[in-house]
Amino acid sequence: MKKELNKIAKDTNLFLKSFIKKQRKSKLIVPMQYGLFSGGKKIRSKILIDIGSLFKINYKSLIIIGSAVECIHAYSLIHDDLPCMDNDSIRRGKAATHIKFGESTAVLAGNSLLTMAFEILSHKDLNVSEKIKLNLINKISETSGHLGIAGGQYLDLSYERKKVSKKKVVEMEIKKTGKLFSFCCATPLILKKKNKTEIKKFENIGADIGLLFQIADDLIDHKGDLLNAGKKTGKDKKKGKATLISLLGYKNTIKYANELIFRINNKLKKYGPKSKNLSITLNYILNRKK
Repeated sequence: MKKELNKIAKDTNLFLKSFIKKQRKSKLIVPMQYGLFSGGKKIRSKILIDIGSLFKINYKSLIIIGSAVECIHAYSLIHDDLPCMDNDSIRRGKAATHIKFGESTAVLAGNSLLTMAFEILSHKDLNVSEKIKLNLINKISETSGHLGIAGGQYLDLSYERKKVSKKKVVEMEIKKTGKLFSFCCATPLILKKKNKTEIKKFENIGADIGLLFQIADDLIDHKGDLLNAGKKTGKDKKKGKATLISLLGYKNTIKYANELIFRINNKLKKYGPKSKNLSITLNYILNRKK
């Protein structure tokens, strides 16, 4: 598992460095690279490649699309860390982008990474039809805005120190984290020109995977430490964040996460041994320490 993640991370970073190198230089490139190449595990890209392998999608195409996903993810983390959001000073064991470069620069670097994702998906390097490129751009735009990451972050901040139902917490976590995983799971089917029903089925699988990822993140915050997590822990409780742990308790949340894994694996039964890589990734997500 670690070997596969390292290969995906290496290939993704190589593409992104090459893509940035070909662009005209600007003062924002340094903070953009700082936020983008901060040592992330590229789990979203791994999910994209796991699902892609079920449909025999070209690896290089998946790496390019995964690079766009990582730009969106990096933008969201840079913005999440800002004082007006989650106010975190450490990210992946080093100073957050706004601590290193200042708040206004961090906002602009995040915005630039968001728009660079669309540049990547529309670029000639991605060797798919223009119609498919438009579908991918439309889908990732929806994923990133008020119906996805931005909307989920808004709800996350709005729910602090409030009594929120389990249904609302799940909806918020799917928007905040699950939508980008939904894009990763839907992409191989978009590339294969599958129908809307099949695409929706895999979007729902992605939503479950994103929810699992967010639960794992909340578990790390609840029980982890700064050294292993690479960021301050115990913040959710201090801020009165609405999480499944705050509603269900620690043990019941782990049980809920395992039920999610069972549900996802059940949906992929028809693909037989080909879905083994994804099952391994799901267990890795739940049991990771950072």
